[in-house]
Amino acid sequence: MKSKFILITTTVIAIISIILSKKVFFGPPHIVGSYDKLHSCEVIQVPGGFGPESIAFDPNGDGPYTGVADGRILKWQGLDIGWTEFAVTTSQRKECVRPFAPEMEHICGRPLGLRFDKKTGDLYIADAYFGFQVVGPAGGLATQLVTEAEGQLFRFTNDLDIDEDDGVIYFTDTSTSFQRRQFMSSILSGDKTGRLLKYNKSSKEVTVLSQDIAFANGVALSKDRTFVLVAETTTGRILRFWLQGPDTGKFDVFAELPGFPDNIRRTSNGDFWVALHAKKGLSGKILSNPWCGKTMLKLPLSFRQLHSMLVGGKPHATAIKLSEKGEVLEVLEDSEGKTLRFISEVEEKDGKLWMGSVMVPFIGICNF
Repeated sequence: MKSKFILITTTVIAIISIILSKKVFFGPPHIVGSYDKLHSCEVIQVPGGFGPESIAFDPNGDGPYTGVADGRILKWQGLDIGWTEFAVTTSQRKECVRPFAPEMEHICGRPLGLRFDKKTGDLYIADAYFGFQVVGPAGGLATQLVTEAEGQLFRFTNDLDIDEDDGVIYFTDTSTSFQRRQFMSSILSGDKTGRLLKYNKSSKEVTVLSQDIAFANGVALSKDRTFVLVAETTTGRILRFWLQGPDTGKFDVFAELPGFPDNIRRTSNGDFWVALHAKKGLSGKILSNPWCGKTMLKLPLSFRQLHSMLVGGKPHATAIKLSEKGEVLEVLEDSEGKTLRFISEVEEKDGKLWMGSVMVPFIGICNF
């Protein structure tokens, strides 16, 4: 048995070595019926910022607002003014001067999911390191609301959605083992410690609704408020947690996707846009196998090498629109990554699609 294990391990390492040395990747697959037109989108650069993960508009329709890698939340004020600083998630900002410094994230903060409460104008923030937060309509320093649930500290607070009628907020903690800057390790190791949680604005109580989720990511409440969706990034699935009806409190699979889903955003008519960080090619399928992934993590490979293999070696962008029943309605792509790549969120507003990404210094605007 031991000799067989050594043989398999040696074979895997040999294959990986060939892939890296020859730059041979099993590229991202073609999606039947997709429209390869995201390359025609425009971009708005974020000077001095990197990785605009989430997009949000305030109750007046102003913005968008977005969080960047140095811990700031910025507001777009049009071409004449550009981006201005709206809020921060920690006051310890003396050393937070570089647009991208992963080793400083636990000090500077990393705001990910953003949502405005349309009734109050408050902006709720999922900061990967400082937990679940809120800042008033005037911005400034955000207030920390909760940092743990059932005695377990949040290690990777990720995304959220607000039920304004019930006064509750649903949010995700991606992992209880890995922090955001270790997200490749979480995916490749097959970590399944992600959680879906609920915060009650009146009682200030937080409840764990579900756990054992493989990289719990984007969150979106259905228009009729009967269920909430959660992106399970590692498996390429969108999970549905029932809030009402005969299956209340249960999970089922809402959709299976050909890639790694990030944030989910509901449209005005009740459909959902899902941003794929990347499509899952053969390399991705191999590496997202826990055994292969753990083997990869033991090798002297850089983040860039691991990430490139996971996504098929080719930057690209994919957005998928799902119906209220989980049916694929539309697939938009920039298959060559000419303009957009590795998108993290798609926000539909006034006939435009606004797209963020954790791996570029700009956001995309698409007119379709």
